Order: sequence, then structure tokens, then C-alpha cells
Amino acid sequence: MTILPTLKSLTIAAAILASTSAFALAKDVTISVWAGGTGPNDTYRLDAIEIAAQQLQREAALKGEDLKITIEKKAYSGWDDFKQALTLAAEAKTAPNIVASGHEDIAPWSQAGLIVPIEDHVDLDAWPLNGIYENLMQIASYNGTVYGIPQDAESRPMFFWKPYMKAIGYSDADLDALPQNVQDGKYTMKNLLEDAKKMQDKGLVQPGYGFYPRPSNGPDYWQFYTSFGGTMEENGKLVFDKAAMTRTYQFISDAVKTGVTKKNHIGMPGDQWWKEVATGKAGIWDAGTWHYARLVNQEGLKDFFDNIVFTLIPAGEGGKANTLTHPLVYMLTAGHSDEDTQIAAQLITIASEPRINALHAIKSAHLGISKAEAEVDFYADDRWAREATERLLPHANAMPNNSDFGKYWNIMWKNLEASWTGAKTVDAAIGDAESELKSTLGDKIVIR
Repeated sequence: MTILPTLKSLTIAAAILASTSAFALAKDVTISVWAGGTGPNDTYRLDAIEIAAQQLQREAALKGEDLKITIEKKAYSGWDDFKQALTLAAEAKTAPNIVASGHEDIAPWSQAGLIVPIEDHVDLDAWPLNGIYENLMQIASYNGTVYGIPQDAESRPMFFWKPYMKAIGYSDADLDALPQNVQDGKYTMKNLLEDAKKMQDKGLVQPGYGFYPRPSNGPDYWQFYTSFGGTMEENGKLVFDKAAMTRTYQFISDAVKTGVTKKNHIGMPGDQWWKEVATGKAGIWDAGTWHYARLVNQEGLKDFFDNIVFTLIPAGEGGKANTLTHPLVYMLTAGHSDEDTQIAAQLITIASEPRINALHAIKSAHLGISKAEAEVDFYADDRWAREATERLLPHANAMPNNSDFGKYWNIMWKNLEASWTGAKTVDAAIGDAESELKSTLGDKIVIR
């Protein structure tokens, strides 16, 4: 991504101008957009494109051009169903024009020819795209090419149930100081397990509910690895830090052995987990910033800030406090006409404007994609958005855009789950993970 206008950016600008001059000939255009991981709080992933289409039509009308854009929207709540449907649609040459998915899909989808570089169709040096946080734009890139435009940002904090923290000895001042103490490394993962045990010993929560982590595979567990000193990628190569991964597996194993996390926790119904963390049945848990919207809107936790304090993921031995951001990005799929792709790109650009993107951020409890968005009153006046942005985003890392990361992820999770349930000892799980990574990835991963 460049800062000053280049020949490429000028060429793109000319292409955009040329496409707008053709609107009189293309009166009716249908642009389809699909979004994964999208529930009732995330509708603006799709609706923002519809708003952008209305804006583009109005602009065309004022220029005397006849343009009608029909937006076909499709939301998928499940990721597996979404990705399978997209793959089948691509094979049938019926893929949507725009897709909103996790940034980790950029590497495999670009290699498979499913998506095209968005930098060839938008002006990254012009507003609003030039105001998007630089780290988010890097996450939306692969091998030096920008393939996506960040649709949102988020982080994955640790949540503590305040009444139980008070019951085990924390004052209001202590709880106010907890986020900074976590950031400074004064409150660690070891302290977390100790507090979870105290809650159970006092009968505040049932056995196995002291520490109640995500009950399924997800990016959250990579921030635990980072917390214990792990690195996911270095100099373009994946990294398996055996000592850090051992500490990660051991942390979960210790949580089970001390009784603060259930041995059979993984695989529990999601709705059950939601209801339990929203009603004080769990003491400490990790989740995403967007969970705020579900806790307040669907689960009825209206007094959120009276009951919950949130922090970075505490540091473990060998690491530091951190959080993981997993932005969804808008991508352009291959196989469409140049004119349709150019219109789709313009819609993504308009949808990225601060006031429009803020609608998604506030409704879904995600975080903004630009500094200008954080200055929009609607965003800045929202306590959750304001505090989560300030407290979490500066410390966020991300999973690498590496086409082999999915294989690494599967192996890491399979063996973490095995050590969690007791099917393997921690040492055996680490040994099996190392062996499988060597045979599967060879010199594509550094093992140290």
C-alpha cells in the first residue's frame, strides 16, 4: 500500500471514472453479497452494501445517469456452511460479487483464484480507505497485495463477574485497577486460576464453572499461546514454539485438574454457554468484544458494567498480556464482468465510510476500522465501543495470512483437546503435534 499517488492509483482512478461513465448503458445491475458468521446483530455487514448502493444511485442520478442497483444479500451464521456454499458456488460460477469473511481466508482463496486483488479496483490513497488503521490493512493483505478491505475489527478479552470477584476479596478500586494490572503483567494466568478456585471454594459457582472458556475451537486459543510466549509466524514461516505450546496445553490441563474447568466442556451447546455466562453461573471466561451485543440484547444482561469487568488476556509464563483481533474483510470474487466488479468495489468503498461502518460497530459491538470512525459522536458516545477500543486494540495481534495456517491450526487444536480431556498427557500431545507438523508441513514450519 502506498501513501503518495502512484501511476497504479491514477490508473485505478481512471478505471473508476470510466466505469461510472458506462452507467447509462448498464441501467440494471445486480450485486450479490454473502457474509459468514453473521447473526441478528451483524446485519450491517450486508445492509451497508445496500446503503452504499442507494448512495451510488443518487450520485448517478444527479449526474443525469440512469443506474439501478439491486443488492442480493445472504447471511450465514455458521462458518462451515458458509465456506462450503461459497466453494460450491465458485465451482458452479455463481459466486457472489462480494464476500465478507475472516482475513485468514485471503491466502488460500487468493491462491485458488477465488478472489481478485481489491487494490486493482479501488484507490487506497483516497478517503475513506486511506484512513483505515494500517495494521488492519496489513491483515487484509497477502504477499504484499491488498486483497480485502476490513469490514470490522474486534478483540477477545477476558471477562470477570464482578460480584464474585468482590466476594473473594476485591474492592471496587481493585476491580477498576484490574485492566491496568493485567496490562502491566501484575495479574497473570496463574492468578486467574487461583481466583476461579476461590470462587468455587466459596460456593459462588458450581465446580467446573470457575473458568469457563470458549466451548469450541476458535481463534481465542491462539491468544493463550501468545500469552505464554508463543509466536505464530516469523519471516513468512509458521512457528511452533514447543515450550510456549506446552505451557498453553498445561494451563488448560491444570484448569481441569483443579476442577475450575470441566473435562467435557468442549462441545456443549452454544445457547447453554451464553445463558450461563450472562446469568452469573460462570466466574471468569474469555469471549469476543461482539459478545457484548448478545449479552445485552439477546440474553438480557442490561446492567453489564455493574456485573462485568473486562481485560486483556493476562500474561502467562514467558509471555505478555495480549488480545487477538480477527477482522472480517470485504473481498471481490473472481469470474464477474469488469463493470460489475468495479461497481462492487465502489460499494465496498462507500460502505467503509466512518458513519456507515459505525452502524455495524455499534449494533454488533464490534470495533471501528479507522480513527475517523472513533471520532464519530455516535461511536464515541457508546461506552462499550469507546472503552473496548482504548483498552484492547493497541495490544491486539492477529493470526497470520498463511495458506498453511489452517493445517497448523487443526493439529494444534486436536492435540489441545486431547490433553484437555485427558486422552493424552500434555507431553504426549506436544510430541504428537510436533510429529504431525513435521510430516504435514515440513520446512514450511519452524519448530523450536
